[in-house]
Amino acid sequence: MPPPSPTQRTLLPAALALLLSAAIPTLSAEPSPNTAAWAYGDGARLQSAFETGDLTAETLLETLEARIEALNETGPALRAVRALNPEAQAAAAASDARRRAGATLGPLDGLPVLVKDNIETADPLATTAGSLALLDNFARQDAPVVAALRAQGAVILGKTNLSQWANFRSSDSVSGWSSVGGQVRNPHVLDRSPCGSSSGSGAAVAAGLAPLALGTETNGSIICPAQVNGIVGFKPTHGLLSTDGIVPIAASQDTAGPMTRTVADAALMMDALAPGQAFRELLAGGIAGTRIVVARFAAGEDPRILRRLAQAEAWLQEAGAEVVSVDAFEQPLRALGDESFTVLKAEFRQGMETYLARAQGAFRGKRLADLIAFNRAQAARELVRFDQDIFEASEALGPLKEDEHAARVAQLREAARAGTLDALLTAHNASLVIAPSGPLAPPVDLVNGDVWPAWLGLGSAAAIAGYPHLTVPLGTIEGVPLGLSFLATTGQDALVLRAGYVLEQRRGALPRPAFHPTAPVSWGPPE
Repeated sequence: MPPPSPTQRTLLPAALALLLSAAIPTLSAEPSPNTAAWAYGDGARLQSAFETGDLTAETLLETLEARIEALNETGPALRAVRALNPEAQAAAAASDARRRAGATLGPLDGLPVLVKDNIETADPLATTAGSLALLDNFARQDAPVVAALRAQGAVILGKTNLSQWANFRSSDSVSGWSSVGGQVRNPHVLDRSPCGSSSGSGAAVAAGLAPLALGTETNGSIICPAQVNGIVGFKPTHGLLSTDGIVPIAASQDTAGPMTRTVADAALMMDALAPGQAFRELLAGGIAGTRIVVARFAAGEDPRILRRLAQAEAWLQEAGAEVVSVDAFEQPLRALGDESFTVLKAEFRQGMETYLARAQGAFRGKRLADLIAFNRAQAARELVRFDQDIFEASEALGPLKEDEHAARVAQLREAARAGTLDALLTAHNASLVIAPSGPLAPPVDLVNGDVWPAWLGLGSAAAIAGYPHLTVPLGTIEGVPLGLSFLATTGQDALVLRAGYVLEQRRGALPRPAFHPTAPVSWGPPE
């Protein structure tokens, strides 16, 4: 493949040189304590500093680029950021000029945003989905979600690394690995999985490389990396945000969403992404009188996780919520796992071929079969870690059979909605469901691929139902982050964000990632 455009500031040179086969680094300190304060600032604090003149958008950009240089390829080698935007400096300077003239574009003006590398931007940044096939896929215009952020003056800082093809190439994939970007590392405990597929977005925000990032999700790809990297992740109601300009998996479930360090910043991004809904303004409403189902049946048996769940329940009760615990519940989706995967594979083949028909660059294949052939020809780089059995199974399904497919989608949605989330809400006259967002992240396994503990939470139900889903950090267990999920029915995005905000205020500040090389990080009494 031809090299990327010379105008692109690529951070990761040769794909093979970036694999996790390198030794795990030793504990790395912050590059500069003086810059960490701004690097970890939330949107409100940064905007206040802009207004008082204590900080400029250009200075903030320089601070973050210096952190990326210190932490992304050297030091802990997070490999969270795939490429920096060469036009970011001009955008930051323009933001500062607008502010001096009293003509800012909105609450995001001057704030840097990282964009997952399956979302198109009009900057000289290729949209690769982590594959060498799209290494020079330079879009002609922003995806609508990027355009919405840019319209408020957000500075597109760069593209984040991801699980290749959004984790939809192999059943044995390694979350956070791509042939273009190498292996993303979790900044809390470097040998633990960063999950995926929005791995780089999660790790970058957690490590103070940007205050805001865009991720995408089909089934867990925002929530899981947000939880394991100890940040906020929000999957909005399906269809609320446009998916145009995003490399697809399945139209019936794909969405973009914010990945931030605070719920307020997720709401800030949502105000730009879905204008007119006043998400941030509604955060202050509280949850007094709100009935919440605690899905203990989806919380597993780890006493440390159960203690954190009980603490979260207590905080919500202190805020005036009425809480009811459900210890047993039959989940109808468990019997439909194969059907769900068939839906995704069928939609992937169709969506990918539609995308390839308009993709740019040297790769001229227009069919999924062409991608499969490309990977075989480039096996030493593309297939070095795992195979492409999902690609091959998707291709084997052939063209989408509309009536049969529609029936499958309807069956799955019925199971996820009326059979699961609506059933829980209706039976208990509740508005919200909470559960752990997932299990504690396991170590990265380059031999066997992802090997996760038994899954926790109701993320798949929310993804298939198309319902809003928010994860908020609950702290760490032996240094490994844990998140709490808030789920509600369609269109209740503001309620989900408000409840998460309440929990966040009760919980208080969390420690920053310390780049521990491995877990456990202490040998004290069990948490």
